[in-house]
Amino acid sequence: MAGVSKGAVSFALNDRPGVAEATRTRILAAAAELRWTPSHRARALSSSRALTVGLVVARAPETLGADPFFPAFIAGIETTLAARGQALLLQVVPDQASERRSYDALAANGRVDGVFLTDLRLDDPRPAMLEALGLPAVVIAPSPLECPWPVVATDDRPGIAAAVHHLVALGHRRIAHVAGPVEFVHTRSRHAAWAGALAASALDEFSSVHADFSAAGGAEATVRLLDSAAPPTAIVYANDLMAIAGMSAAQTRGLHVPDDLSVTGFDDSAIAGHLRPPLTTVRTDVVGWGRAAAECLLRLVDGLACPDVTLPPPELVLRSSTGPPRTTRETDSA
Repeated sequence: MAGVSKGAVSFALNDRPGVAEATRTRILAAAAELRWTPSHRARALSSSRALTVGLVVARAPETLGADPFFPAFIAGIETTLAARGQALLLQVVPDQASERRSYDALAANGRVDGVFLTDLRLDDPRPAMLEALGLPAVVIAPSPLECPWPVVATDDRPGIAAAVHHLVALGHRRIAHVAGPVEFVHTRSRHAAWAGALAASALDEFSSVHADFSAAGGAEATVRLLDSAAPPTAIVYANDLMAIAGMSAAQTRGLHVPDDLSVTGFDDSAIAGHLRPPLTTVRTDVVGWGRAAAECLLRLVDGLACPDVTLPPPELVLRSSTGPPRTTRETDSA
């Protein structure tokens, strides 16, 4: 219909050089008129590729569904994959043993060309395991690290440190931390940032509690801190979901936020600014993180190098869930 060879059609539809712009335009117009779309199966057969990348997540489905990080991260991935005619295969598994079996099956069956590796753990065996399987991977981590695969990182430490320094400037001295699962690298990173910021402010390390990033875990951790002999006047949470649940737990006990308890989160999820009071939190470009990870993984799949990528650090977003502790406010009034 366009009056050209099959080779010219292939070059034009795959956006390759070697075709004059006027010819490319004519070919694309003919394809549109014929309502032609590429066959994903035929492309995969001709290239010996799955044209699909994978993401295996070992978390409880209810926790994953409530965590705002993964929907935003996946949205960033999809914006890049869709433009390249690629697909994402997502598997949610209950534990690390199931996770290992998933990777083995994906590699053995050729279902994916590469994978994203999230929730990096201390002494994590997965990067070496994926290298042994010959499955290209991009590691999502809070900082660059020694690894056989490229790392796409956002350093979360400045965001946590900024939250602590903000609370110290308001007059808080008993600043607690609700951290994530102890085995995650980003849990250790955020905990170290919290402790380091307290030390830099000449304050002793206060109470910290590990939870599972879920709302229930955040509420339970908050109750434990509030029931302690020296309850905190402020809590720095490792994610927004636990912070929101912590605010609710405190308010259920008759405490006012921020009068009796200041709260900070991490992620700046869509609902954070619409709470009562709106949540002070740390904002990261999670969509951009997913987009950068997808671009890096597609380079690996194409046989190209991808150096480590360090994205801009997160920033503290100040809202009404933080304020001076009641004792400071009463002293100022006097």
